[in-house]
Amino acid sequence: MTATNPLLQSYDLPPFSAIRAEHVQPAIEQILADNRTAIAKILEIQHGQPTWAGLVSAMDELNDRLGAAWSPVSHLNAVCNSPELREAYEACLPALSAYATELGQNRELFQAFEALASSPEAAGFEVAQKTILEHSLRDFRLSGIDLPADQQKRYAEVQSKLSELGSRFSNQLLDATQAWTKHVTDEAALAGLTDSAKAQMAAAAQAKGLDGWLINLEFPSYYAVMTYAQDRALREEVYAAYCTRASDQGPNAGQFDNGPVMSEILDLRQELAELLGFANYAELSLATKMAESSDQVLTFLRDLAKRSKPFAVQDLEQLKAYAAEQGCPDLQSWDSGFYGEKLREQRYSVSQETLRAYFPIDKVLGGLFAIVQRLYGIEIAELRGFDTWHPDVVRNQGERPACRALLLRLVCPRQQARRCLDGRRARPPPHGKRRAAKPGGQPGVQFHPRCGRQASLADPR
Repeated sequence: MTATNPLLQSYDLPPFSAIRAEHVQPAIEQILADNRTAIAKILEIQHGQPTWAGLVSAMDELNDRLGAAWSPVSHLNAVCNSPELREAYEACLPALSAYATELGQNRELFQAFEALASSPEAAGFEVAQKTILEHSLRDFRLSGIDLPADQQKRYAEVQSKLSELGSRFSNQLLDATQAWTKHVTDEAALAGLTDSAKAQMAAAAQAKGLDGWLINLEFPSYYAVMTYAQDRALREEVYAAYCTRASDQGPNAGQFDNGPVMSEILDLRQELAELLGFANYAELSLATKMAESSDQVLTFLRDLAKRSKPFAVQDLEQLKAYAAEQGCPDLQSWDSGFYGEKLREQRYSVSQETLRAYFPIDKVLGGLFAIVQRLYGIEIAELRGFDTWHPDVVRNQGERPACRALLLRLVCPRQQARRCLDGRRARPPPHGKRRAAKPGGQPGVQFHPRCGRQASLADPR
């Protein structure tokens, strides 16, 4: 399987087109087994006098190999979701959760990091190295390294369940988004919508073998109706369907209800926080963040709300007054976008649709890249001839000494008609950060960092 499984090969960018659902679980199981063997060897060699290269760098290489395999799987599960891939993805979650907990509660590994942090070598470390050690020791403690055995076992159970629930939440939201559509055969019902929005809806209908237009709950379709549809009843219907997705309300009430999932997540997060000695999950979350306490966060948010609310109230009153002038005395949530766009057109003689023609995507990105070059000295250019999960993905690479960045741009013409995008999530996550491939796969070789950012953009055509 190693020779034919792309997830077990060394690569620079993931071979997206070669990855199949049947590759996922065997690859992850193999890597986890290899990592466990390698960790035992690292601890045997590093026992007593650990070094940065022998401990931290060696563990980093193991983590990188796992991340290099799992990151493209997670990405494909988000943008090319299918029943087979979803099943393979979910089958790996318990093993990955168990492995992460196992590392965090590995007493020998923790002691090795402690020994390195207090060693003479550490005195000469750079600030970044000292910070990495400090954060590593913190993460051990947040993984329950100091807990008694029975509580460590419960910690592992809670983490595994949270991983499962997080995936279930995302899946049910995706399924709920795809479950609702409205087939329109009378174009008059779409009065006010832009030509580009209607073309997108026509393509969505055609992809389903239907005549006319198909409204769905993907954001481009939802936004078009909320902003431009003159039919108030249509706006209300689409708004209600969108805002009640994956709940016990709305047209598909209870079918993909995430309410119980959220309740269980909250309960388990509270239990996890208490296991680790925190009063609540907010305090646990802040243990790895810059904010010092939940009170500090709440104070900031309340102060921000206090300063912002008068302006928001003023804007809302103006919008209500304008809507009343247009024959809508009882402004509702599904009316705000529509009358907000009309008010903008009246006041400034500018509409979002009109502005589109002046900001084609290639021109916007060209300007953005020019600013990046002026500010940071990074030159970004488009590269071709790379493997991808969709023919419209564009790769841009930025270069500067000690810095390399990859920008994977996905432009989606006729979005709903695209086979791969039929199962995508509304907001696909960025491709996981990883290091650049080592020349020849040689361990210990210094190299530039690499990261990727993925975004779905509107079709410029």
